Amino acid sequence: MMRSEFDDELEQRLVRYAKIDSQSDADSPTSPSTEIQLDMSRLLVEELTAMGAEEVTLTDYGVVLATVPATVEGGPVMGWVAHVDTAPQYNATGVKPVVHRGYNGGDITFADAPELRLSPENSPYLAEKQGEDIITASGLTLLGGDDKAGVAIAMTAARHLIDNPEIPHGKIRLAFTPDEEIGRGVDARLPKDLGCDFAYTFDGGKPGEIEYETFSADGAVVKITGVSAHPGFAKDKMVNALHLAAKIISTLPQATMTPETTSGLEGFLHVSELNGGSSEAEIKLILRDFERDGLQAKGDLLRQVCAAVAAGEPRAKIEVDIQPQYRNMRYWLEEDMTPVDLVRGAVEAVGLEPRSAPIRGGTDGSRLTEMGVPCPNVFTGMQEIHGPLEWISVQDMALATRVAVELAQRTAKA
Repeated sequence: MMRSEFDDELEQRLVRYAKIDSQSDADSPTSPSTEIQLDMSRLLVEELTAMGAEEVTLTDYGVVLATVPATVEGGPVMGWVAHVDTAPQYNATGVKPVVHRGYNGGDITFADAPELRLSPENSPYLAEKQGEDIITASGLTLLGGDDKAGVAIAMTAARHLIDNPEIPHGKIRLAFTPDEEIGRGVDARLPKDLGCDFAYTFDGGKPGEIEYETFSADGAVVKITGVSAHPGFAKDKMVNALHLAAKIISTLPQATMTPETTSGLEGFLHVSELNGGSSEAEIKLILRDFERDGLQAKGDLLRQVCAAVAAGEPRAKIEVDIQPQYRNMRYWLEEDMTPVDLVRGAVEAVGLEPRSAPIRGGTDGSRLTEMGVPCPNVFTGMQEIHGPLEWISVQDMALATRVAVELAQRTAKA
């Protein structure tokens, strides 16, 4: 397969970025949640400055901002957004990226996990990638293409536009955020600091995918305070908080409303953590639905279950705290589909068929859209994310880079 003008740069960037440990941590109260994310951010500041980007800044809330100056004045300002953190669900320390050049169509093996196999059987899209250059990790970590592939794509497209000022485009603002994986990537100050009319997150999957409908999301914490007593003398005294936690979890609908039993447009209640002991326990949950009333109903159900369990044991104290995380971007984008129409045209211009489906998740674009910056999500090529089988095709990344460059030109005419 012929390699494009972007392939070498994208491969080198992703390999370089993937080696940097930049996991976020939902249990940390700081912003960014981990200091190691700034290792990635500081590297981007250096690279953006070296390529000639303007207004390069690392904000005190951990976002790297920069400008690709316009070659055509008067058009709207567009933003490109990607996140530097990798998911906390799987090991991301000591990532060793491996490039499988000219994939032969068979099983891909992993040097550090000989029992592991990546194949078209467990990742069907891989069957379409014969002859392409596939990047994986070595078997003990995730790769981190979510979303370092998006970072590599935005950086490569920005470098290309700066080096080729004959390409007509308006002002482009870049934002590389921390903590997207834990739902804290968009600080309240970011929309103003980004300073664009609309934006795109590069944080999606297969080529051609454009996402403008996401889950709405809340996070919940249930705190249970029981009654502590010496277990040898606990009769009629002890109230075991873990038993109450188990009762709450078992009372929630498990056959119809969990991630493993839902798909498509169905929402869920997901018990993500249970911590504590017999005297105090804490349950963490995430609530997801595509519609506001469905999300509200799931929160109401959780409160009702907790109230019923509390009523059965009045000596215990059960507190429920539900906090909003992000909302379905469709509510705002359907009022003005211009950003979606622009990227659809760009996808078609590079020879792909635009495809859109509701995403069973959310991105920084969900929060940005809700906060006044319309921000659909664009593909990068990432596959099997958040685990050791994660992979991406360099050629898919190149298609996304071509879409970004095409978007720049189309926005100049908007």
